[in-house]
Amino acid sequence: MNSKDIPMVPNRKASLPTVYGDTPSFLGVPVLDYRKPAAGYDVMIAGVPWEGTVTWGSFTGCELAPRSIRHASARYGGFLPEYEIDLFDHLTLGDVGDIPVHPNDPAETMRNVHAAMQRIYRNQSIPFVLGGDHSFTPEIIRALADGDEGKIGIIHLDAHLDNAKSFGSDQFARCGPIHRISQIPQVRKESIVHLGIRGPRNSPTQYEYAQSMGARVITTREVRERGMSAVTEEAIRIAHHETRHVFVTICSDCIDAGYNPGGPADFNGLLPSELLPALHQIGASGISGLDYVEVYPGQDPQGYSSHLAAWAMIYALSGMAQRKRDRPGPDR
Repeated sequence: MNSKDIPMVPNRKASLPTVYGDTPSFLGVPVLDYRKPAAGYDVMIAGVPWEGTVTWGSFTGCELAPRSIRHASARYGGFLPEYEIDLFDHLTLGDVGDIPVHPNDPAETMRNVHAAMQRIYRNQSIPFVLGGDHSFTPEIIRALADGDEGKIGIIHLDAHLDNAKSFGSDQFARCGPIHRISQIPQVRKESIVHLGIRGPRNSPTQYEYAQSMGARVITTREVRERGMSAVTEEAIRIAHHETRHVFVTICSDCIDAGYNPGGPADFNGLLPSELLPALHQIGASGISGLDYVEVYPGQDPQGYSSHLAAWAMIYALSGMAQRKRDRPGPDR
């Protein structure tokens, strides 16, 4: 089979390696063991099938998303005609499967995520992580910070600020990852950018907290007034200012509910036609990791939100591929 024919080949999905059961690896890339170093991989895909405290009624089931996103990805290859680039011409990817979670022990789950991400970074690879809820993102940032004194910037695409300092007795609540990230010494608070913020699920306390730490909040109103390309350029500039690394964390509800049936009911959001080029732009600027969280497959029988997550990762990866093509040599 000519690799340039992918994905339009017979029996494509059945031919892919599986990470477990009938679940194919993301985009059909080789399956790896994250516990064993594997040289030469630019990016490693990992899943975190974790859901902690539910913060809104019975809105639940995002622990199923790593599987559904991988199944969706089987439909696609790495070529984007609008950018005239095939990410596989420039990047080597592997899929390490899912990180072990403990449903009754959030702290153990977070330790597992941290340890797995440490191994990926020590392998000189960049993690792209499929959630799960948003609570585990700080553990990726901690792993990035381990052994590296360089500062870290954050681009956070979300409807909500997610910087709550507490939520009942849960120290790992999905509504508080940005607060926990901001407490990591290597994270430069002034290089945290919230992009896509909107709507009545945000509290004044959280908005004031973001402002007090010097984070940049870009609402969808500003996106519509200035244009997505301009605000993305600003987000990149702020996140890279006086930092060595930039991490991108994406909650599915940054996208308008009309395009995100497997996400929360948050309207007036970003359109796919805004998010996807922005992620290509961000990937081309140089990033040290990405996660995509809060997809709920149980409410989305056609899997549209899982497909959108796969597209988002492909566009970010294509930006990274463009950067590597145009700037050969070490770049993390």
